[in-house]
Amino acid sequence: MGDHLLVCPLDQCDPVEVGGSGSGPARPVPGYVVFVGAGLGGPLQLTLAGLRTIEEADVIVLAPSVDAALLDEPEVSLKPTAGVFAAGPEPDFAVISQLANQGLLVAWLLAGDPLVDGEAGPLAAELVARQVRIDMVPGLSRAGMAATSAGVLFGNATWLVLPGAEIPPGNRESLLALVEPGQIGVLAERARAAGRDLREPVLVTINYASSAQRSIETTLDELDKVAGAFDGGRAAVVIGAAARREPALNWFESKPLFGWQVLVPRTKGLSGAMERRLEQYGAFPVQVPTISVEPPRNPQPMERAIQGLVDGRYQWIIFNSANAVRAVTERLAAFGLDARAFSGLRIAAVGVQTVQALRSWGIIPDLVPEAEQRSEALAAGFPARDELLDPIDRIFIPRADIAVDSLAAALHELGWQVDDAIAYRTVRAAPPPAEIREGIKAGRFDAVVFSSASTVRNMVGIAGKPHPETIVAAIGPATMASCAEHGLRVDVVSDHPGTVELVDALAHFAVQRRAGQIARGEPVRRPSQRRTRRRGQ
Repeated sequence: MGDHLLVCPLDQCDPVEVGGSGSGPARPVPGYVVFVGAGLGGPLQLTLAGLRTIEEADVIVLAPSVDAALLDEPEVSLKPTAGVFAAGPEPDFAVISQLANQGLLVAWLLAGDPLVDGEAGPLAAELVARQVRIDMVPGLSRAGMAATSAGVLFGNATWLVLPGAEIPPGNRESLLALVEPGQIGVLAERARAAGRDLREPVLVTINYASSAQRSIETTLDELDKVAGAFDGGRAAVVIGAAARREPALNWFESKPLFGWQVLVPRTKGLSGAMERRLEQYGAFPVQVPTISVEPPRNPQPMERAIQGLVDGRYQWIIFNSANAVRAVTERLAAFGLDARAFSGLRIAAVGVQTVQALRSWGIIPDLVPEAEQRSEALAAGFPARDELLDPIDRIFIPRADIAVDSLAAALHELGWQVDDAIAYRTVRAAPPPAEIREGIKAGRFDAVVFSSASTVRNMVGIAGKPHPETIVAAIGPATMASCAEHGLRVDVVSDHPGTVELVDALAHFAVQRRAGQIARGEPVRRPSQRRTRRRGQ
């Protein structure tokens, strides 16, 4: 959870305070409670309707099955005045009713789908009995996600076995049950007691719809033995003909990077497209902060530059990094300003992430290097000042404290006056936990992705060099050169200067590596598994 979001227990909520000072005066029209299906808790599992409901809500209530970290994802926006509360196993309906009766919109987040997964049933009945209006936003059910991620094709004659529900006798229908690993044996006993064939196929999928997913094919008479293969997580058990899945439908566990643990050295607190892409390929990204971005020690030059930007002192503003975009936009927001403050300015940007950061603010840069995403490429294509066409001769460059001034010198030669102010400081982050450091050195990570030369230098400095078996991916020539300086073998180099493209290149490498293992008649193993096998021989 981010520091800006405070989650309090619902029974400590003061409805009057939330409705009055937190969200403005009570509305004359009564509010209502909306049950929102949150899938397994990730922002990409929310429907668009669910996301909109969260954005519009005055109060957000989190069921015990929903992780509060969901609200801290970049795709999720909350009202600045929204109250966030955690509901226990026995929620305080009196408080929720009072909030709704004050005219507030209460979004109650539940895991899965509100009704398919059964959580909303008794909650809704209690609220209706208290004369509270309710609404529901369907979500991705846990059963549906389990079946799809396991590659199970269900027909119309399929039963969903809920906890405590009766198992229909005979073998006519396939069954899907969501259980804890420790309950697999109980489920097997119930299925046999219902008279099902002991030779029936069974598919057990643990930690479904996650990078830790694992499936085992067995039969009903052997199902008890499978329970001991898992030490935790959530399990989906399919009994019957549906358990014979088509190889082509085993799409989830066939992803190029499925099960890979990938080390992502990043700026502290920064995550986004790279991690998302890794997850799409089935990997489990582990972020290691190598750089911490801090405010400048002397804020006055930046304050003067921001004031000059508003007053129309500059013809151009040049952003060299997404951090620079954030530093400027945060200062503008602190003054109560938005993207309109850039009106009349021409904007140049270096780097894909920088462009993305500007676009998130609704800004499309006027100039982006077409070739290399470097300051040198920007300088080579930057227009010389024309006294007739450019009445203002000044350029503002918000930069890091360690940035070089080669760009400013090149712009001076083109007739421009440059104000470069330190917008942020980059500080080496603290070393990661001992478990991570040991994992890096011992080769427990399958790959590491370096998105800049500085991440190589800083990660080696705070955590040590990756194991020789770990696959190293570098975003471009400069990063590759930094890897070589630190004695690292580079296996993957992205052809394009983008973090998403870097992950794509790693996935392509993994596909070729797998094909090579199959062609040589070798077992398909991840890099970390191959290292362990060698040591055991």
